[in-house]
Amino acid sequence: MTDNELLLAISDMMDKKLDARLTPMENDIKSIKLEQRRIDSIIENEIRSDIKLLAENYVPAAKRYEKESSKIEAIQDDIEIMKKVIQEHSQKLQNIS
Repeated sequence: MTDNELLLAISDMMDKKLDARLTPMENDIKSIKLEQRRIDSIIENEIRSDIKLLAENYVPAAKRYEKESSKIEAIQDDIEIMKKVIQEHSQKLQNIS
């Protein structure tokens, strides 16, 4: 066997081994690409529309809350004052009875 034939035989063996290792990797890459396309599709068609819907509903609610929060604080202050007055009146009524 000449040197060229030996080199060709070695090259052929290396090609076969390389192909044996590359084929599963290529299949894995194809599988990953398919899964990525599926994930992209889900993100585009489902998740983005859900997030958009949430944002459309959240923003007006947040604005209403922001606008009404000062009123809520005022109502809480009024309730505290009313509690104190009711306690005072209850004590006065007990003293009268």
